Amino acid sequence: MDIRVERPAPDTLKVTFLGNLDIENVTKIWRLCVDAVDRESPRLLHLDFSKVDYCDGSGLALIKVLQQKQAKNHKSCTIFGLKPTFQKLLEYIEQRPDKVETSALLQEGLPEKLGHITVDILRDLKENVVFLGILSYQLFLSLLNPTKIRWSDFFRIAEDTGPQALPIIALIGFLIGLISTFQAAPSFADFGAQIYMVNLVGLGLVREMGPLLTSVLLAGRTASAFAAEIGTMKINQEIDALQTMGLNPVRFLVVPRILVAMLVTPILEVFFVIFGLLGCLVVMITLGYTTDVFFHQLYQSIEPIDYIGGLIKVFAFGLVIAGVGCLHGIKTRFGAKAIGQSTTQAVVSSLIMLVVVDGIFALIYYVLGV
Repeated sequence: MDIRVERPAPDTLKVTFLGNLDIENVTKIWRLCVDAVDRESPRLLHLDFSKVDYCDGSGLALIKVLQQKQAKNHKSCTIFGLKPTFQKLLEYIEQRPDKVETSALLQEGLPEKLGHITVDILRDLKENVVFLGILSYQLFLSLLNPTKIRWSDFFRIAEDTGPQALPIIALIGFLIGLISTFQAAPSFADFGAQIYMVNLVGLGLVREMGPLLTSVLLAGRTASAFAAEIGTMKINQEIDALQTMGLNPVRFLVVPRILVAMLVTPILEVFFVIFGLLGCLVVMITLGYTTDVFFHQLYQSIEPIDYIGGLIKVFAFGLVIAGVGCLHGIKTRFGAKAIGQSTTQAVVSSLIMLVVVDGIFALIYYVLGV
């Protein structure tokens, strides 16, 4: 590949290309062509491709760059001798039928911004209500007729959600019990009441920290997994295929995950509490208390209603985690960032909903005197 630069007229620059305009040759002549146009700054740039036998995307990119330079300076550029095949490709690139039209963002005032935010919130609320209605209906039908539940998926998801999450649940529970007791020890020692740390940590684990922290861990682990799995199916058009075959995607994909989360979350919460109490026991033993004293104090401080209240709460937390994760999976849009956005929104929404639901339960328990 070589180029020949000529001045047929004072205000005209002619560039003749000799050889093949492929990526290897274009990289060699790119700077020469751009520098020549910048240096000469002709009113008319004439590009001669009559001696070019091959041209790929890199050659067309060079043509576009030279054309844009002339257009930027309000000057002309003509093309001569380009083969019809390459000319059609260049016209296609210029037309760009697949180009996404973009427009400049308007400077919106406060009322417009509030309006857009309100519309987005109402749209999301509508989608959530519709999904909740469909889910409730399909869950009711599945419980009436258990044969409609995909038990193979149920046990596979239960294994991924339960036993594989147990190590992190046990570790965090043990550390929470250990650290909480250790941090409370100096303050309780000032009053000579270190034995009551068992009451503090035990009640905290059973009523609040156990259900909430277990659900937070599952929100980061399970809700994101559900959103990613269902979102990938939607992008791969597997959900459309299910609808084409007459299968309801909510019953087929969401119901098994909802049932698994509602069953597994309370079980994991029990393990969290057990390992949290074990961490508390380790600290109490190091402070000189015996195991019998620990369990006697634990038995006196925690009543059955405390366990029941925590289990009811974590049962609802499991429903929230699975429901939000599946919802954002079904709402996944198409694009390179779609899966990441769905998983992120699933985790964030799950955490927010957990706090809201926990506050509702706190209010109900306060009113009931539980």
